[in-house]
Amino acid sequence: MSNRSELREIVQEIVDSGFTGVQLRVNDADGEWVGTAGASELGGGERPSADGRVRIGSNTKTFTATVLLQLVADGLIDLDGHIAPVLPEFGFDPRITVRMLLQHTSGLFNFTGEYYENGTVVPGMPWQGKEWVEGRFAEHSPEELVRFSLARPARFEPGADWSYANTNYVVARLLIEKLTGRPLAEEMRRRVLEPLGLTDTFVPGAGQVDVPEPHAHAYYRYEEDGTETVVDVTRQNPSWISTGGDMISTTRDLHTFIRALVTGRLLPAPLLAEMCTPESKAGYGLGVFVQETPGGGTVITHNGGAAGHGALMYSTPDGRTTLTAALNYVDDAGLSLAVPFQEATQKLVKAVFATESAR
Repeated sequence: MSNRSELREIVQEIVDSGFTGVQLRVNDADGEWVGTAGASELGGGERPSADGRVRIGSNTKTFTATVLLQLVADGLIDLDGHIAPVLPEFGFDPRITVRMLLQHTSGLFNFTGEYYENGTVVPGMPWQGKEWVEGRFAEHSPEELVRFSLARPARFEPGADWSYANTNYVVARLLIEKLTGRPLAEEMRRRVLEPLGLTDTFVPGAGQVDVPEPHAHAYYRYEEDGTETVVDVTRQNPSWISTGGDMISTTRDLHTFIRALVTGRLLPAPLLAEMCTPESKAGYGLGVFVQETPGGGTVITHNGGAAGHGALMYSTPDGRTTLTAALNYVDDAGLSLAVPFQEATQKLVKAVFATESAR
């Protein structure tokens, strides 16, 4: 069981490590515990709302994978079916399958940039620095992001390796829309959000730049000519990342979603098993990571960050214990809070899940 006093200490440690604010929600055998620390705004004295909305970043991928796997369950496409015939206008490598998209084994160039093991960096669409801050209200279509990717060399041949690429999930979005004839936001609402009563979760539409209240504020810092500038970037057009990370939610809705997912409310058992079967290199299934806890147990998870907002989502495979969290902070091109983010996450996972395997 998680020790509530330990959780309070960790939440405060997260703020002390440099984050502006944090919301934490734990559901386990002892019931639900919700805690907040820090501030909703830089320099402010008000704590973040325990039910505040947040840009959930790459947690969007888990929602998107769920919808596409539902289409597989409905027989609209096969998990190992090829995507090129469905989206012929793009000229995809004919070997790329739905599974490869969802598992990041397609080899498609990551439109937010590629970082190779030898230190080589191939830039992608602007998503950092002053250029992104000044252009954060621009509208980008999913098709634009995909064509940007396809204009650059693939990272590897389809199925030959694993590499995390936001492009895969933008293509997944286009597949969903082509197969259903409906916008992803509508299909997400019909298939996931409404059945689960997730009233605070949505896919932003074109030009939708606001995070509905209540919400904590997100910030971005950049330096130019020796001068540091911090900008409130809560309002932004997330079309630059699309289904790589554009959704908005709350810790309560993320708890409801991940618990429903792992307990079989959203997918038939065979497809849920496929989703939670990790590939060997990074432990990535289909839209989720499958990780071992310090106590030798297993968690199904995805985390995300989106320019000053972050979200954590963890569950045991039986859904009995979940951890969801939302963070607001000052982001920067150097990702200076990346290490504190990882350290805080590891402490939380250990506190909440380390004893699960002993049950």
